[in-house]
Amino acid sequence: MQKTKTYVSDTVSRLQPSGIRRFFDLAASMEGVISLGVGEPDFITPWSVREACILSLEQGYTSYTANAGLWELRKAISDYLARRFEVLYDPANEIIVTVGASQALDVSLRAILNPGDEVIVVEPSFVSYAPLVSLAGGVPIPIQTSGKHHFKLQPEQIEQVVTPKTKALIICSPNNPTGTVLNRGELEQIARIVAKHDLLVISDEIYAELCYEEQYTSFPAIAHMRERTVLINGFSKGFAMTGWRLGFVAAPKDLAAAMLKIHQYTMMCAPTMAQYAAIEALQNGADDVEQMRKSYRQRRNFFVQSLNEIGLTCHMPGGAFYAFPSIQSTGMTSEQFAERLLLEEKVAVVPGYVFGASGEGYIRCSYASSLEQLQEAIRRMKRFLERL
Repeated sequence: MQKTKTYVSDTVSRLQPSGIRRFFDLAASMEGVISLGVGEPDFITPWSVREACILSLEQGYTSYTANAGLWELRKAISDYLARRFEVLYDPANEIIVTVGASQALDVSLRAILNPGDEVIVVEPSFVSYAPLVSLAGGVPIPIQTSGKHHFKLQPEQIEQVVTPKTKALIICSPNNPTGTVLNRGELEQIARIVAKHDLLVISDEIYAELCYEEQYTSFPAIAHMRERTVLINGFSKGFAMTGWRLGFVAAPKDLAAAMLKIHQYTMMCAPTMAQYAAIEALQNGADDVEQMRKSYRQRRNFFVQSLNEIGLTCHMPGGAFYAFPSIQSTGMTSEQFAERLLLEEKVAVVPGYVFGASGEGYIRCSYASSLEQLQEAIRRMKRFLERL
């Protein structure tokens, strides 16, 4: 029988499946697993937010919204960005409500990239960055940060990889998976390199509400950076709204117009009832966010201190809800360590290699779990290390 030709594109064929999913699927098939692998809050969406969604349904608000999102929500986003981060965006033509921050990143890359354009990706990085660059026709160029610098991007590293083809730089602060936060001074150093080489910055700030030690600085708030920044944010992490699939992108008018074309043809608009819920979150959710932030900070302090005490060296993350301890002392790869820990002690973590080459030798542990679960996870991890 004649073999049928493949109908899958070469670009998609070259993509590797998410390395995180393998461990999630394995953990889901086992009883008694403590999962430190899931990158989402363990809090339920605040009641007032859920109630706003229910009310919108009862009032029959189930039709499409404007492609860019409800005017009331875009205005609330604009007010929120100005109030919290001192950045100004026009809700009429510089803000688009998206189906999660992931879609915001996707439309951003597709709007700016020509075939062969290079995008610098700072690793360890969220697993979707490089694949989305490739899907948009670009070429991801990794920068490998080091545990020696707490995984902070060093400005000279940009100089080492930038070429005439370089179009953009993706940064994520607070970072997934390391929890590292770039302060204003560090962002200003990066900004000087960005301006020198006329780069665009895609700043993923989805964890901006979960910053623990110092005032958070949004990249477009840096002098002269607003016009060369695409700001990505959303409601999943800070507002405990992962399943609502709602994010937003804020960018200069011409870039936002280009992104809106793609959004119109591929998504139409974000879910209407989720948009009404998000208005309530932005206008009245600050107290709920603060309570969650305080809880995460307490868990972070306990968990990171405990990791260091049992022999897994870990820097203190400044934000998000991830610890990124080194497992190099065990002599195992991050995949070997994660698999054995899951099978032998039923603790699920994510091997660092899935976040790029500089993540090898580390594991990502989410402390978005109850303190009791974190305590038990530490006991199991200690027992595992003692056997080694």
